[in-house]
Amino acid sequence: MAMFIVALRRSGADWKPGLPLEERSGWATHATFMDRLADQGFVVLGGPLADQHHVVMRSRLTLRMRSERPLLSDPWSETHLHVDSIQGWSIRLDGRRS
Repeated sequence: MAMFIVALRRSGADWKPGLPLEERSGWATHATFMDRLADQGFVVLGGPLADQHHVVMRSRLTLRMRSERPLLSDPWSETHLHVDSIQGWSIRLDGRRS
């Protein structure tokens, strides 16, 4: 059984409602950082939730790591995004397998 953690993050003080992600300060650095985590196999799934256009931004990351520590190096950590919660997730159904 696969074990992952799910990190829920919400908007921080530098989050400006209404701007597309790509127009936010530090976007390129944040995107490069997150792409690197995905390339290294730490991030399995990640992105904004459907309510991204509201005042509060929420994003969800499914991670192959035992703690959120790698997320603390995110250039957006504590400015654009704060960790709301970290929870373990035991995968019992996985439709991605062939």
